[in-house]
Formats: sequence, structure tokens, C-alpha cells
Amino acid sequence: MKLTQLFKNFFESEKVGGLILLVCTIISLVLANSAFGESYHHFWLTEFSGKSIEYWINDGLMTIFFLLIGLELEREIYQGELSNIKDALLPIFAAIGGMAIPAGIYLAFNFGTATQSGAGIPMATDIAFAIGILSLLGNRVPLSLKIFLTALAVIDDLGAILIIAIFYTKTILWSNLAIALGIFVLLYVLGKYFKVKNLLPYLIGGVFMWYFMLHSGVHATITGVLLAFAIPFGNGGTKSTSYILQHILHKPVAFIILPIFALANTAIVMNGNLAEVITENYSLGVALGLVVGKPLGIFILTFLVVKIGWCQLPSDMNWKSVLGVGFLGGIGFTMSIFITLLAFDNLVIINNTKLIIVLSSLIAGVIGFLFLKYTLKQQQEA
Repeated sequence: MKLTQLFKNFFESEKVGGLILLVCTIISLVLANSAFGESYHHFWLTEFSGKSIEYWINDGLMTIFFLLIGLELEREIYQGELSNIKDALLPIFAAIGGMAIPAGIYLAFNFGTATQSGAGIPMATDIAFAIGILSLLGNRVPLSLKIFLTALAVIDDLGAILIIAIFYTKTILWSNLAIALGIFVLLYVLGKYFKVKNLLPYLIGGVFMWYFMLHSGVHATITGVLLAFAIPFGNGGTKSTSYILQHILHKPVAFIILPIFALANTAIVMNGNLAEVITENYSLGVALGLVVGKPLGIFILTFLVVKIGWCQLPSDMNWKSVLGVGFLGGIGFTMSIFITLLAFDNLVIINNTKLIIVLSSLIAGVIGFLFLKYTLKQQQEA
């Protein structure tokens, strides 16, 4: 199995990006709970053009993150793990299991309550953190396991995008949505039928599409994914428009956008009773969804489809590896925090949920790392 250079670049940038995310989260938590905590918190609430800095990060900069996710998803569909339906079935079913069971666990604690809207929170996987931790295991990680985790996380993000679009859109202004979708169709036609390869019209059109999507009620970050599929993929080579943009975005997203998101959204003041926070129904739903639901969902559905005969495990992977990756899938972080901001209005619940996401992601990541370190070592020695 041969890795493309772009996949290598993607994996490497996400690997380092995950470690930077961890550092930024620690810095943000320390600052938020220091003597500078109040000033630090208010900095992110500083208004710019009528909205807070935090708002522009979450609705603006994160659109670029979603654009990169869309470009990677497009590449996976045309040339990668998802291009062959037989190869794609394994990560697709793994992702479905990894979304359905965590959501079910969350709803078991919160159905019929004011916090049931948070069911999407434990369904997400953070690509950067998950790949970052997997990379710490070095050369002992089989190639197929890297590809499996990457494809699983990309599909997981697609699921999160669909959930945001369907379940976290409250009021739709249809005229603005129609204009945004009209721009998308125009850009798609430019690339598909007029073979326009210059990036400029797509970027300009993308800005206008983002503006109208922002004012439509549908979350503006969806624009990033739509724009990705409007940009011509061509043969996927190094000169294709899609490849060029994806290559350009890797480092800014990994080293600037996601770290800024982490700094802005983990300014969590820990002034409450942690025992009380942990025992809240929404906290239990998120924590158990990520730490227990994710690995169980990924493992169980993968096991079932392999036993049924719909797909098969790669020769250099085993069931212990699948379970280990399942725990890494429990690192929700970026997408889980993002969905939290859409799911809840109560600032106390948002703050508490962020804290639970950070703690749960840390637990899932440590378990996944230690489990894979032990089982992969056994596999090498066998």
C-alpha cells in the first residue's frame, strides 16, 4: 500500500498540530485560572465589527479548517481510502459505530431534559489530537492503522458537519441560503464544465458564499466543505487546484487556526466543585460517550461487518489495534467543543462541558496510547 505525498504531509502536519494543540490548551487553562484570568477571558470577548474575537474565530477562521477537511474528504473519495467501496466500508462502519453509540449513551442520561441537544458532542473525533498521539508510537504503527484512523476521523468529521447542518440550525433565512447555494452551484459549474483552474474566483466566491451562509441561519463553517467540493479536483496531481490549495492550508490550519481555536475556547475557569460538575447528566453523557462509547462503537460495528463478510481487516492490523484506535477516537476536543457552542446557550453548562471534554479526551488519549504501545510491542515481538 503506497502513501501519497499529500497524505504524508497531512499526517505530519496533523501530528505536530496535535502536540501544539495540547500545549495551547495547557497554556489557556493556566492563564484562565491565574491572576490574569479575568483579563485573558475578556480579551476573547473583545468586540470587533460588532462581534467578539471568539465569534470571528469560531465562525470565520474555523471555516478554513472545514475547507481543509472538505479537501481531504474529497481526496479520500477520489483517490484515497474511500475511493474503493470495499476498502471504504471498514472506516465507514467504524465511524458510524463511533457516532451512534456515544450519542445513544448521552441520550440515555439526557433524553427529555434541557441538555438533550448535546447528543452530538461525544460523536466527534479530533483528527489532530488522535493522529498526534498515534505518531508518538513511532515506526511500530502499521501503515494500514494510520490510514484507518485518518479515514475514520475524516468520515467522523463529515458526520459532525452533517449533524451541525441538520440538528444545530435553528432558524433559516431561505433567501440568504438560496444565494449561498447559488454561489456554490456557480463555482461548481466553473470548475466542472468551464475548467477554470485559477484559485482566485473560488476564494472570492467562497467569501461571498460564507457571508450569505452566515446570515442564513445555517452555520457558516458549512461553507468550507461546500467550497472544497466546488474547487476542481482534476486528476488529483500536484498541479491540480485542489491539491495546491490543500497543500497551502496544511500548515496555517495546523499551526495557527486550530491553536488559536484552542486558546479561545479552553479559557475555562475551574472555580466550581469538580465532583458536582462530573455528576451532572450532561457531563456523564459526554464523558462516558467519549471514553466508553467511542471505542465500543468503533470496535463492535467493525467486528460485526468483518464477521458478516462485508469487509476484512488489513493483514497488518488486528482487533487489539482496532480497539486502541477506538480509544483515540474518543479524543473529541475541537469538534466536540465546537458542537458544545452550538448545542447550549447556558454559559455555565458550556464551561462545564468544555472541561469534561478536555478531561475525557485526555483520559481516552492516554488509554489509547498506553494500550497501543503495549499491544503493538507484543505484535512486533510475536
